[in-house]
Amino acid sequence: MSVQLLGASEIRVLAAELDLTPTKKLGQNFVVDANTVRRIVHVAGVEPGERVVEVGPGLGSLTLAILEAGASVTAVEIDHRLAERLPETAAAHGVDDGALTVVDADALRVKELPGDPTVLVANLPYNVSVPVLLHFLETFPAIERGVVMVQAEVGERLAAPPGSKVYGAPSAKAAWYGPWRLAGTVSRHVFWPVPNVDSVLVAFRRDPEPRGGEDERRRTFRIVDAAFQQRRKMLRQALAGLLGGTAAEASAVLEKADVAPTARGEELSIEDFQRIAQAADHSM
Repeated sequence: MSVQLLGASEIRVLAAELDLTPTKKLGQNFVVDANTVRRIVHVAGVEPGERVVEVGPGLGSLTLAILEAGASVTAVEIDHRLAERLPETAAAHGVDDGALTVVDADALRVKELPGDPTVLVANLPYNVSVPVLLHFLETFPAIERGVVMVQAEVGERLAAPPGSKVYGAPSAKAAWYGPWRLAGTVSRHVFWPVPNVDSVLVAFRRDPEPRGGEDERRRTFRIVDAAFQQRRKMLRQALAGLLGGTAAEASAVLEKADVAPTARGEELSIEDFQRIAQAADHSM
């Protein structure tokens, strides 16, 4: 399959044909640089024959780069015009029948994906990037790894270790599924329209074995949310409402989990949060 990528002028022509004005609400900053989309595919390690899920394909620049690598793509697109046009664009650029499947839907509501993708590749807008990633990792256990392009602030938080300045609830929740790392910066000038923020690539790989079952994940995430609800608050206070109702009762559970009651959520790893959830479960 010989696939031709989209160029900057062609992307603008497509947008004009669709009467498409990129909207901030949907995070529509389209990548217009072929080297950038090829780089994303390379960082993701996409191999021929793999099934990739792409969230928010837009006009198809990254989609075509994934298909060029010999993978098949399940593309999830919330904008009906873009979802309808993408197969036509793919066919016009040399994509074989059956290599692309488009799901016209809100990514946060998708519960099934054709082809059981094992790789996730996406360019995600600021306001939904973390919810979409967590939803897909929770809902589709077949996804083994991926690379996402997000605003620098989001990417740095996803990859942040405990104790760092930007570590927060998204960092801990993402770590439930496996390790995350920053995988490079992306120039603002590869986008149309040009955004006023920097972007980065973030790569992840799911742990070979699940950290815990769904009930345990939910309990652990409730602990995480409570710990970060008021930043810089000691855990015996932040978690009192979940762990018995008083600071003294919360302290007893925390000590049982081998976590200092005076510690703060910013210091704890996902393993620490999981131990607290397990101790709380055994104490109730």
